Amino acid sequence: MARVSLNRSRTWSWSHREERTSVWPGRHQFLGARWSEEATNFAVWSPEATALWVCLFDEDGVETQHQLTEHTLGVWHGAIPGLPVGQLYGLRAEGPWDPVHGRRFNRHKLLLDPYARAVTGTVTQGPEVLAHDAARPHAASTLDSAPAMPRCVVTHDEFDWDGDTQLRTRWRDTVIYELHVKGFTKLHNEIPEDLRGTYAGLGSHTVTRYLQDLGVTAVELLPVQHYITEPGVADLGLVNYWGYNTIAFLAPEASYAAGGERGQQITEFKQMVKNFHAAGIEVILDVVYNHTAEGGPDGPTYSFRGLDDIGMYKRASSVGDAYWDVTGCGNTVDTTNLGALRLIMDSLRYWVTEMHVDGFRFDLTSALARTGHEVDMHSAFLTTINQDPVLRHVKLIAEPWDASMDGYQVGSFPPPWVEWNDRYRDNLRDFWRGQGSVREIASRLAGSGDLYADDGRSPYTSVNFVTAHDGFTLRDLVSYDSKHNEANGEDNRDGSNDNRSWNHGVEGETDDPEIKALRQRQAANLMATLCLSSGSPMLTAGDERGRTQRGNNNAYCQDNEISWVDWRPDDAWLDLYDLTKTALRLRREHPALRQRHHFVGAPTIEGGPKDLAWIHPEGREMTEQDWYDTDLRVLGMFVSGDPLRSPGPHGEQQWDASFLIWFNNGPDDAAIRLPENQWVNHGEVVLSTDTGNPTGSPVGAGDELTLQGRSVLVLRQSR
Repeated sequence: MARVSLNRSRTWSWSHREERTSVWPGRHQFLGARWSEEATNFAVWSPEATALWVCLFDEDGVETQHQLTEHTLGVWHGAIPGLPVGQLYGLRAEGPWDPVHGRRFNRHKLLLDPYARAVTGTVTQGPEVLAHDAARPHAASTLDSAPAMPRCVVTHDEFDWDGDTQLRTRWRDTVIYELHVKGFTKLHNEIPEDLRGTYAGLGSHTVTRYLQDLGVTAVELLPVQHYITEPGVADLGLVNYWGYNTIAFLAPEASYAAGGERGQQITEFKQMVKNFHAAGIEVILDVVYNHTAEGGPDGPTYSFRGLDDIGMYKRASSVGDAYWDVTGCGNTVDTTNLGALRLIMDSLRYWVTEMHVDGFRFDLTSALARTGHEVDMHSAFLTTINQDPVLRHVKLIAEPWDASMDGYQVGSFPPPWVEWNDRYRDNLRDFWRGQGSVREIASRLAGSGDLYADDGRSPYTSVNFVTAHDGFTLRDLVSYDSKHNEANGEDNRDGSNDNRSWNHGVEGETDDPEIKALRQRQAANLMATLCLSSGSPMLTAGDERGRTQRGNNNAYCQDNEISWVDWRPDDAWLDLYDLTKTALRLRREHPALRQRHHFVGAPTIEGGPKDLAWIHPEGREMTEQDWYDTDLRVLGMFVSGDPLRSPGPHGEQQWDASFLIWFNNGPDDAAIRLPENQWVNHGEVVLSTDTGNPTGSPVGAGDELTLQGRSVLVLRQSR
C-alpha cells in the first residue's frame, strides 16, 4: 500500500473501498461539512461535475467513498450519519476532461473541500497531484493523489467566547502592527518552548503586555488561512513562510497550532483573538483571495481546479485554457463568478462572526475589483462587501494595486475602504535619505490630502507605512544600498530593486561607531515621522528594536532566523523602542496628532491660529517660492489644538495642546527660529532625535535653536 505523511507525528497508510453506508439527501444551503450528532451534511459547489464523492479516511488511512446523489442549484449535497468530530475527509469529482476549454475533472484526484474549517497534513509534491499527465499535458492523469494530499477535518467547536465581541476601535485611534504568527514568538525566551511560533504563544500575556506597552491597538497577521508551498519553492528545499499561497479560505493554518491539527487550531485561534481583545488589541487578517495555491494551468490540482476550474479562474478570453494572470502567481480568481464570489463572502463573514476578527487587509485588491479585465470601483466584489451588514462595519484595508500597470489604484478605493499608501512610504524614504524635497513630504505628513480629501475621505484612509513584510526592515533600510537575497536560491534576481535605501557609507553591519549612531538616528527619524504623521500608522514587527533580515528584501521563503524576531537585548536598538513608545504615547494622548478631518490651513475659530501652518527655519510661514527651494532641508509643521476642528461626542468644542515639529533631512546643523506670535508662546521638547535638544528642554516664542543634521524635534506648547 502507498503511504502518506499527514503531520509531524504520524505516517498514514492508504487504500480505499467503496461506500458501505447510506447517504441521506441532506441540504444544499450551507456549503462545507456541518456536523450534528445525527449526521454530517456535506455540500459542495461544482455546477459542471457529473458525479461527486465524499471520501472518508479512518485512523489507518483507509478511504471509504460515499457518492452524493443530490445536485441542487450547482451544489452537490448529502448527509452521512454517525460521523465523529475529527473525521478526516476529502472530495473526488467526475466530469468533462476538456482542458482546452477549462474543464479538468479527474476522479483520480483527492480534493480539499473549499469550505473546510480545518485541514491537517501537508502536500507531497510530485506528478500525483497533477490532474494532467506530466508527459502528455492534454491527457488526464491516472495517478491517485490521495497518498500525497492533506485531509479536511469535520469540526464542531463549542468555544466559550464569554461575551467577547469586536472592539471597533475608531480608525483615528488605530495603530497597526504587522507581524507573522510564527516569526514573532519563535525565538522568545519568555514563552514556553512548546508554544513558541503558535497561536497560543502569540496570544500569551507576554506578547499582549509588550504590545500594550508599545502602544499598539491592532495586530495585522500575515496570512493564517491554510496555505501550501509552491512546487518550485519546495524544489529548492524552502517553504512559503509568509503564506501568500492560500488553498482553504476558512481554515486556520494548521502548522501554527500547538495542540494538534484535528480542529484544535480553531480553538487556539479563537483563544488568541479573545486574549488580544481582553488586552484592547484588535486582530486584522491579511487575506489572499486574488489567487490560489494551484498556480497556472500546468500547476497542481488541490481543490478548485478539480471542482470548477472554468468558474474559479479568469481567462484571457471567453474560451480556451489561457489563464489571465494579474497576480504574478499563475492564476487570478474570478470574483464575477457566483461560486467564487460566494466563497469569498462566506469566508469573510465566517472569520468575523465565528472567529471574531476585527478586519482584513486584502492582498492585491485591484485584482479582486476587476469586472472582465478592467479595475471597476463598482465591481461585484466591492459592491457586495460595501453593502454587507456584517462586513461593512469591520476594518477593510486595500492593497490598492496588483501585478499589472493598470492595477495601480492608490487613492481610488471607495469608502469604507482605507488603503496602504506606498506614496507615503516612498516619499518618506526619499526625504530621509536626502533625495526628497520639503514640498513632496508635506502632503504625506498632513494625511495625503492630494489623494483622499477631494472625495471627502478622512486622513485615516491613508495607512502610512515605511516598511512592511515585503522589503527591507527598518534597520536594513538604513544599512544596505542593495538587496542581498542569495539565500532565496534565485541568484539575487528576486525582490525589488527600488528600495530607496541608504547604507550611510558601509554596506551591511559595521563596527564604525559614527555610522552606527547615524543609522540609529535615521531609523528614529523615520519611526518618529511615521508615528506623528496624519493618517493611520502601520509598524512592522521588530522594527522598533532594530530587527535585521541581513539585507534580504524578499524573505518570503526564509522560515528561520533571517525572518524571526530576535528578542535578545545584546544587538537590539532599545533606544529606538523607547522613542517609538514615546511617539505613540504622544499620538494617543493628544487628539491634535490624530485628527479626523483634513487640515485646511485656516483658523478653526475666528481669531484663532491656523489648524496647520508650515514654518520656515527663519520663523515665518512658508511662501509659495519657498516650496520650490531645492536647497531647503528644514521644515517646521505647526499643528494647532487651539481648538480642534472635530467636535466632541456631544458637539462640544474640543481643545488640546499645539505642536511644532521640526524636520531636518540635511547633513548639516541648521539654525531655526521659533515663530513669535500669540499661538506659539512657550513649551518644551517632548521628543527629539537631536542630541543637542534633549527631551524636557524648555522653549519659548522667538527662541533661536540649532537643529542637528538629520534629526526630528517635537515641541509641545504649554497651555
